[in-house]
Amino acid sequence: MTYAGDRILYDADTHIMELPDFLRKFADPDIRELLPLVSYGRSIVTDEEVEVIMANGAQHSDQHKQSLIALGDRMITEVKEIQALGSFDKHDRVIANDMLGFMKQLVFATHSLHMPFSPSSKIPENLRYGGARAHNRHMIDFCSVDDRLMGVAAIPLENPELALEEVKFALEGGLQAMWIPHRLAGDRSPTHVDYNPIWALLQEAQVPVVFHVGGNPLQLPPAWSNTGRGVTRDWMGGGENVRARDAAVLHQGIETFVSMFVLDGVLEEFPNLKLASVELGAGWVPETLVRLDQIHKAYSKVDDRLKGFTRRPSEQIREQMAFTPFVFEDVSRLIDQSNDDLYLFSSDYPHTEGGRDPIARFESCMQNVSRESVDKFNSENFLRVFARARDNVSR
Repeated sequence: MTYAGDRILYDADTHIMELPDFLRKFADPDIRELLPLVSYGRSIVTDEEVEVIMANGAQHSDQHKQSLIALGDRMITEVKEIQALGSFDKHDRVIANDMLGFMKQLVFATHSLHMPFSPSSKIPENLRYGGARAHNRHMIDFCSVDDRLMGVAAIPLENPELALEEVKFALEGGLQAMWIPHRLAGDRSPTHVDYNPIWALLQEAQVPVVFHVGGNPLQLPPAWSNTGRGVTRDWMGGGENVRARDAAVLHQGIETFVSMFVLDGVLEEFPNLKLASVELGAGWVPETLVRLDQIHKAYSKVDDRLKGFTRRPSEQIREQMAFTPFVFEDVSRLIDQSNDDLYLFSSDYPHTEGGRDPIARFESCMQNVSRESVDKFNSENFLRVFARARDNVSR
C-alpha cells in the first residue's frame, strides 16, 4: 500500500533538498566558482547532517535507506527534510515516488535560488542568469529519471530578453512550470509589455507560471523587529525563517502580484495562460476575488483597460489560476467562500511544513464536501492548470 492508497492525487508541491554544490555542479565553467554554495544556515537541517552525507559520496548510507523503505506508507510521517528518501538523490526519489503513490508531483528547489531570485540590484546579470541556468540544468537532470517528476524552472525577470531565453531553454529541456518571483522585476512591473513574449510562449506551450514561498523575501524589513521587546524566534526555533509577524503578512506579496496581473490586463490578454500559487496559503483568496470584482465594477467607468474586460476578475482567476492551501487551512471554508475550482492538494514533501500527514489533515476538514469537490482538489484542478500532466502518467 502506498501513502496515497487508492486516491488519485496530484501533488502541487514537493522539493529537492540541495547539496552544497547544487548550482556549481551544473554551472558554466567561467562562473562556477563565483556561484554560492548552497547553505542551510540556521534552518532545521544542520551542517553536521550535510557533512555526513557529503563524506558518504553525496549519498545516504545503505542502512539509512533501508530503514526508510521499511517504513512503507509511514515514510512521509516519520522522516523529513534532508534525511528523507529521495530528498537529493534522483534514483532514491524514484523509490520514494513508488512509496508515496502520487500520480505526478511538481518539484521545486529549497535553498539554491536565494541569489538568482534576490531583489538586490547589486547582483551581476551574468551571475543571476548563470545561477538560474545552473539550477534549471540540475532540475532537468534530477527529473529525467521519472516521468512523475515535473521539474520547475527558475526564471528571474530583471532582464526580459534573458528571461525569455531562459524560458525557451527550460521548455526545450522538458521542465513543466516556470517559477517567477512574485515581486517587482527591478524597475519594471512584471506586467510590463516587455514580458508579453514570455506569456505568449507559455500560453502556446501549455506550461504554467508558478509562484512559491521564497520568490519574495520571507521576512519583513528589519525595522519591524525593532520593538524594544527582544528577538523573536521562527517556528523552527531559529531566526532566519518565517516568524509569527512574517507569517501574518506572507500573502501580501502574492496578493499584490495577482491583483496587478489581473488589473493590468495580462490574464485578459492571455486567456489560456495558467498560473499557480504554491505554499503561499489560500486563506486570502476568497476576499481578493470579491475585492477585485468590486474594483472592476467601480473603476471600469473611468479605466479603459478595465472597461474592455470580457470577464470579471474573479472569472479570470477561477479559469486560469489555482492555489495550495496551507495544511492548517480549512479547505471546505475556502470552497464555501469562493468555489471548488481554485484549490490544489500539496504534500510539501519532504519539508516539515507540509505536516506529518497532509492527506489526513486535508481530508479531516473536507468530510462534508461533495465527492466532486474533493476530486477537484485532489486531481482535476491540477490537471486543468498543468495540462501536460495528463501525458505519460505513471503509478
